[in-house]
Amino acid sequence: MEPERERVKKALAEYGLTYIKGGYIGTLGSTAVSKTLQHIIQARDLAGLQTEFDRIYEHVESDPASAVTASCALLESLFKTYIEDEKLEMPSDQSIKPLWKAVRKDLNFDPALVNDDDLKTILSGLAAIIEGTGSLRTHKGSAHGRGKTVYNLKPRHARLAAHAAFTLASFVLEAWNE
Repeated sequence: MEPERERVKKALAEYGLTYIKGGYIGTLGSTAVSKTLQHIIQARDLAGLQTEFDRIYEHVESDPASAVTASCALLESLFKTYIEDEKLEMPSDQSIKPLWKAVRKDLNFDPALVNDDDLKTILSGLAAIIEGTGSLRTHKGSAHGRGKTVYNLKPRHARLAAHAAFTLASFVLEAWNE
């Protein structure tokens, strides 16, 4: 059964479509931001990001905890790629916050260094995306074992994490291109 499922998924993907649990066919990268991100990932041949991007869409409905973990991994992969390509010092702690700190510094995304209050607010929001995505993955994603209390993530939570990660990743990639 699994080879047939993979064949169908590949056939749908050729037309920009994906199977969604429950018998629905949806558009891959259905938001403008995710379409832009997918285009950049493919154009720059960023295999690590493509793997996580695909994993998000594969699991958002069926396994939201895995999609949340993949959202965080997408950002970590982007940051590691940026650090390597720009020949920056890789932090010894390669979790999301130290990786972001290195990228943020190099791209001048520090809100304290920006004069415009509106941009300051948005750049501060990027830090909140990093904090929230990393924490959600740690506490409720599939990255760590669980105790007795299990939080039941819903697909909407996974989509929130994914769209936040897509927005941040697109912004970093566009700034990097400049």
